[in-house]
Amino acid sequence: MEHIVIIGNGISGVTTARHIRKLSDKKITIVSAETDYFFSRTALMYVYMGHMKFEHTQPYESWFWKKNRIELKKGYVKTVETKSKTLHFANGDALQYDKLVIATGSKPNKFGWPGQDLNGVMGMYHKQDLDNLEEYAPNNKVCKRAVIVGGGLIGIELAEMLHSRHIPVTFLVRESSFWNGVLPEGESAMINREILENGIDLRLGVNLKEIKADKNGKVKSIIIAETGEEIECSVVGLTAGVSPNIDFIKDSEIDTNRGVKVNRFLETNIPDIYAIGDCAEQHEAIDQRRPIEAVWYTGRMMGETVAQTICDNRIEYKPGHWFNSAKFIDIEYQTYGWVWAQPKDNEARFYWEHEDGKKCIHINYDKNTREFIGINNFGIRMRHEFFDKVLTEKRSINYVLEHLSDANFDPEFYKLYEPEIVAKFNQENNTNIQLKKKSWKRIFQTS
Repeated sequence: MEHIVIIGNGISGVTTARHIRKLSDKKITIVSAETDYFFSRTALMYVYMGHMKFEHTQPYESWFWKKNRIELKKGYVKTVETKSKTLHFANGDALQYDKLVIATGSKPNKFGWPGQDLNGVMGMYHKQDLDNLEEYAPNNKVCKRAVIVGGGLIGIELAEMLHSRHIPVTFLVRESSFWNGVLPEGESAMINREILENGIDLRLGVNLKEIKADKNGKVKSIIIAETGEEIECSVVGLTAGVSPNIDFIKDSEIDTNRGVKVNRFLETNIPDIYAIGDCAEQHEAIDQRRPIEAVWYTGRMMGETVAQTICDNRIEYKPGHWFNSAKFIDIEYQTYGWVWAQPKDNEARFYWEHEDGKKCIHINYDKNTREFIGINNFGIRMRHEFFDKVLTEKRSINYVLEHLSDANFDPEFYKLYEPEIVAKFNQENNTNIQLKKKSWKRIFQTS
């Protein structure tokens, strides 16, 4: 019986296993050193914030794996011997495979800061990070202050987590405005305000110089590179991005760059070895997407795709139109299509912000053809199906604005902002776009 071994029990690896089982009777083994069972990584913050227990983050009961004949092995893979198709573990164990799927995800970036490996320094990505946070920052008596290094989604999640336990937070962001390498100016400024309004000490345009230790080898303070200021703290969160977790194959014959290099079929340069999720790097461009995408839904899609190929239905990975969502403390964020931090030569932008400073939309379209390119939504929830459809059909900015009521996903009795948005666009662009009434038939057909 063909043996499929999957290294990594995140969303990518587990989706692969589930779909191979749906399609075949192959022997399946999932290898992980992190936890016994698959859990929702994005839910870790809610465990710390007291909204759920860790067991609630596990989508499947413990009996699921045996019932579906998916074997689980806990251990660190030290090396992959491709010629003999053997995995060697740190404890001396070995495991042979017929086909191998590398789904090892990401690890927090470290840049050689003095003190970066002290007790009390952590990322916020793995279950072990949550355990460390509970040990070193259980409350504001044990942890008098935390310092977070690096903006972005993980950084602001960690800030919100600590803030929920009334632990003072200093947030070091090297950019001049929060996440302004991704967000345009208006949206970035909105998130700056949200962070400050929640009592978080946001420091923009600064870098970490070093982390200092007390006599017991634990975090005592940090030094800011630009000013030399020393800030006393008990915890340092390193959230300056992530990198593919592939150190164990750097010396193998498997081709790597930043991640494991794969083609459109998620195949590596070695027959019968595949890579998916955060650790996979596309070496063939897919639209305007980045070669490595540390996004939950793309990991799931890669798992579904590679399962088909392993089960003799070789298909290309097709992620479709870019989208993402997140939450910046109390402001929800969605993006569909492309809205870069800086517009390209052929692009025109329209920005609307509500007077409360906590809601906005930013639409990007081709200034020559008027084709809709993308949208950022903050504080107003929009339907994925609507924007996926208009992007596929290459609809115009006029069409999108006319049907903006159909895109709105907020409940029936929420205040609607579409008339104000369309009126502002008309005023700024000397147009006469008329907002169509919400069509429940269209909504139910696309939901």
